[in-house]
Amino acid sequence: MRVFFIGFGQAGGKVVDMFIEQDRVSGSNNFRGIVVNTARTDLMGLKHIELKDRILIGQTVVKGHGVGTDNVTGARIAADEIDSVINAIDTRGTHDVDAFVIVAGLGGGTGSGGSPVLARHLKRIYREPVYALGLIPAPEEGRLYTYNAARSLSTLVNEADNVFVFDNAAWKNEGESVKTAYSRLNDEIVRRFGVLFRAGEVGKAGVGEMVVDSSEVINTLRGGGITSVGYAVTEVVSERTKQKKGFFGGLRNTFSNKEQAEEMLTGEDKSAKIIALVRRAMLGRLTLPCDYSTAERALVLVAGNPEEMDRKGVEKAKSWVEENIAGVEVRGGDYPVASNYVAAVVVLATIGEAPRVRELFEIAKQTKEDVIQSKKRSSMFDDSDVDPLFE
Repeated sequence: MRVFFIGFGQAGGKVVDMFIEQDRVSGSNNFRGIVVNTARTDLMGLKHIELKDRILIGQTVVKGHGVGTDNVTGARIAADEIDSVINAIDTRGTHDVDAFVIVAGLGGGTGSGGSPVLARHLKRIYREPVYALGLIPAPEEGRLYTYNAARSLSTLVNEADNVFVFDNAAWKNEGESVKTAYSRLNDEIVRRFGVLFRAGEVGKAGVGEMVVDSSEVINTLRGGGITSVGYAVTEVVSERTKQKKGFFGGLRNTFSNKEQAEEMLTGEDKSAKIIALVRRAMLGRLTLPCDYSTAERALVLVAGNPEEMDRKGVEKAKSWVEENIAGVEVRGGDYPVASNYVAAVVVLATIGEAPRVRELFEIAKQTKEDVIQSKKRSSMFDDSDVDPLFE
């Protein structure tokens, strides 16, 4: 799947920077991207995005210093300079793109305000789907960030074809430094979506038996709304690794023929392993904790060593997912990769119930009411009858 990433704001820029790094390391060349920001220092902190792909906007308004968590100003600047952003996207080439993905932190100012504006214009100009990957702040990050995120998310859902949500609160660890935490969270994002968006490409391990191509992903996401993604991985222990393990490893060859015969009778059930991996992906930590039974569509992708793939296991896993979601559309397949790991990705599309999103909007509503009350209190200071010191 050929994806054009647009990182909007500081958080979005860092994630897209990591996507581009991953693409270069893998050698697939399926990802391209630009980063847009109102703060010059945020752009300079990137490592893998070329300088020509770093777009600074709003210089006449904020002079390269950012919008200070004011997403209304962020939206206005994005609207005023949208032609510059669209021109930068066109210059990088869009003729072979399967989808656009806007990545932004929804609690700040630039990405929170600018990403819905960009989504609207991309949908107006291009036929390809426009998705958003929005990072919502944890409650302890402050009510202002929560309020920004609620306003941005509600707008983004209406403007983008689908919104992947990543909840920072669900992934934070106690006692973790800010730098370490954000680096780990970004790595979790890139790992999941990197596997999803690269599925279907032809690599050294060959082509999958049940290929998940871009049309499968697009059809899964076509219903709009909010989507959550689950992920689980397990290491494949090869026979060579098994022989090295244990004090009696040298005696293994003596009984190898006998053990191989026993394995043929009892066997390691690859099918059961695939089903268990998919269950872990769906029932474990999702990018957005939600009631998975309310999802309208789903996609199941198993990636890894082709020797460990099992068609029967993938089909049974798809059936299990279908039994546990609201809809009946469950797509899926395998993606062979030369790796010592097998991973499962489960996309739960158009979910109907997510407690964190409900909490986000409740806090935002209370914050708005408090702001109104604060303005009323300040208006009680009536100095119209008092002469000022100077005019």
